[in-house]
Amino acid sequence: MGFSFLKLNMTTVPSIYLLICVFWLQFVIMLLAVIRARATAAPLNAAYTPEEFEFYLSDSESKFLLTSQEGNKSVQAAAAKLNIPHITAALPHSDQEVTLSSDSKATVPLKKSIDEIVNEPSDVALFLHTSGTTSRPKGVPLTQLNLAASVQNIKSVYNITESDSTVLVLPLFHVHGLMAGLLSSLIAGAAVTLPAAGRFSASTFWSDMLAYNATWYTAVPTIHQIILDRHLSKPEPKYPKLRFIRSCSAALAPAILARLEEVFEAPVLEAYAMTEASHLMASNPLPEDGPHKPGSVGKPIGQEMAILDENGVAQPAQVSGEVCIRGPNVTKGYKNNPEANKAAFSFGWFHTGDVGFLDSDGYLHLVGRIKELINRGGEKISPIEVDAILLSHPDIANAVAFGVPDDKYGEEINCAVILREDADIDEEEVLRFCKKNLASFKVPKKVFVTDSFPKTASGKIQRRIVAEHFLAQISTAKVPKFGA
Repeated sequence: MGFSFLKLNMTTVPSIYLLICVFWLQFVIMLLAVIRARATAAPLNAAYTPEEFEFYLSDSESKFLLTSQEGNKSVQAAAAKLNIPHITAALPHSDQEVTLSSDSKATVPLKKSIDEIVNEPSDVALFLHTSGTTSRPKGVPLTQLNLAASVQNIKSVYNITESDSTVLVLPLFHVHGLMAGLLSSLIAGAAVTLPAAGRFSASTFWSDMLAYNATWYTAVPTIHQIILDRHLSKPEPKYPKLRFIRSCSAALAPAILARLEEVFEAPVLEAYAMTEASHLMASNPLPEDGPHKPGSVGKPIGQEMAILDENGVAQPAQVSGEVCIRGPNVTKGYKNNPEANKAAFSFGWFHTGDVGFLDSDGYLHLVGRIKELINRGGEKISPIEVDAILLSHPDIANAVAFGVPDDKYGEEINCAVILREDADIDEEEVLRFCKKNLASFKVPKKVFVTDSFPKTASGKIQRRIVAEHFLAQISTAKVPKFGA
């Protein structure tokens, strides 16, 4: 399969090409073509609003917009407003070339052939944004060296080879799906399948996995929970034999990990990653390489990691502090954001904003985001710990603990839970369970029972967003339902 992308104006002067991401083969081809041509790919979620697209187009300083032939009215409107040329890609048949078209006069023949273009480690290959949990999304430039280091780390820790196969369930505008699912597999010569439904679907996931002899998959905890729920309500007649299941991008409760391993008879390896690290920072190992510890995100992979106090002093084992990293996979800094760079890069380390500790075996245990720790009368409480206890209740399918303002203690603990189908428990039962399994100062003051949580476009449940939603409902009796 080839592509005619280089017939367009792709000089060796770096340019940003914004790609609208959906699960289509053209997207994967165009992503690789842009990076190979020493330009920068900036994939985005097709569901953004015109205002959001305008921000991302402006912030990335994109020079071209790439979409499928069907286009996207919202991003096209934003691009037109900013005078950014629009290019469409079509793939008539899988054994043909991608054809490109544009009405813009900005496209001219390329004077150099692809063979004459030499990629440099310092080339910015990918431009992504953070999820913006505490501020506007920050632009993260990732170089060829960053990407190469990360995919090699992923390939090595999971021993991905040409014998492996996976089905992508995560969007490719997010570093998790892009790096762990797609690029690490391609670099290993492994097979990658785009979902038949065009996006993740619990009803077709296992049939896709069986059809393409999948040996592993990676997902966020929300999707793992959906897959588990599907098994409980409508089990498949047969499941593939998996080498491992990977979980990343949010904390996976030990109770959920145990259920996944029991049902699908494969080790579940929890990992730790960030956009700024080109994804992978730490992971639990395969069984043949060492124990995997529920509640831990494993050991650092291909980079240095330290737990630092506020003065930049490394902490000993079992002592909590801020998780900091450095290595060839880590970005050199946020784009046009000196204030954020000053806060994130100090003492020679990148500061993740996460609190955690290394145990005596060198495994990392996360306590929570610095800004998410609940300070109740001076007691620092990890919401992850409260989540894990809630999720160990057999009738609770999902749970999120969060802090709320309190006149007496400064902050108090609340939580929101989703019950399993046919479960018959109420707020009082949840509180009794917490009192039995948590220290008294860690027990939530209020429990919200709901049908679903608001999620980000990548399927993550952000604690801050959940907290804001349920705080707004305190004065009302009804908690509205969110679409999954």
